[in-house]
Amino acid sequence: MELNIVVAMTDTGLIGVNNSLPWHLPEDLKQFKARTLGHPMIMGRLTYDSIGRPLPGRLTVVLTGNKDWNAPEGVRVAHTLDDALALAEACAEELGVAQIMIVGGARVYEQFLPKVKRLFVTEVHTQLEGDAYFPEIDRRIWVETSRQRYTSEGASALEYSFVEYLRRENG
Repeated sequence: MELNIVVAMTDTGLIGVNNSLPWHLPEDLKQFKARTLGHPMIMGRLTYDSIGRPLPGRLTVVLTGNKDWNAPEGVRVAHTLDDALALAEACAEELGVAQIMIVGGARVYEQFLPKVKRLFVTEVHTQLEGDAYFPEIDRRIWVETSRQRYTSEGASALEYSFVEYLRRENG
């Protein structure tokens, strides 16, 4: 089973402020949907709460330390990394897919980073303040395999890049 991370972040690794995205980038949301549709996703409870509902076409595993958290229908709950992985693997087998997507937040990314094969990163080329960061991408472990740079439509006109990284064989 292949574990992959899907993340949007600024050039400084910022992924969030007050449990939400600090930018509005519809192109990134479309990319996120395309990457995750049909695959199980693992996310932390705060990330789930920021979304507010299960996303259509994806099985959601929420990793939380809160044993009293009640999951909505269709959401699976795990209290350890191993349990989250086992649930997601069972979901992937049910769906007949070979990839599991790790979609945040910061602590979940940090915990799963040593286990993943690919990083699907939207780099938002801006400087913002926030309180949640993605771990540094160590170039000794990760090799960039593709990069596409764009400018968003609309009033904000943010510059961004879709970047893929692959874990090196010895990483």
